[in-house]
Amino acid sequence: MDTMSSSATPAPSAGLDPAVAARLKRTADGLVPAIAQQYDTGEVLMLGWMDDEALHRTLTTGRCTYWSRSRQEYWVKGDTSGHVQHVRSVALDCDGDTLLVRVDQTGAACHTGDRTCFDADVLLEEADALLKEEDARAGTSADQ
Repeated sequence: MDTMSSSATPAPSAGLDPAVAARLKRTADGLVPAIAQQYDTGEVLMLGWMDDEALHRTLTTGRCTYWSRSRQEYWVKGDTSGHVQHVRSVALDCDGDTLLVRVDQTGAACHTGDRTCFDADVLLEEADALLKEEDARAGTSADQ
């Protein structure tokens, strides 16, 4: 399997379109965060990291390939777990520093076995209710 040193900044992939590579704003270690989202529901599934080669593989194979910062190697989501991410679209944000990968997720996206990495520790769930409460208080104080 391909590996790279944790201290090395990877060179742009020879296969990645140079125009795309030029737009990417990478971290000091050559990575770009990639948000995986279920294509039909909008559910945010996970956050992974891609370098130029991982992005090139994702774009050309139709399967999400990430760079594992802990294992220092590429991994194709689902190769060992069977929880595959079939790519539907890939978009680069306006700043060029984040990828949005819309996928058709088979099974769990999270390594814990949960559908999404974002459902186990919800910090705020009723944001709309809080905003309505604030609006109501503002309206009440304005009336007095």
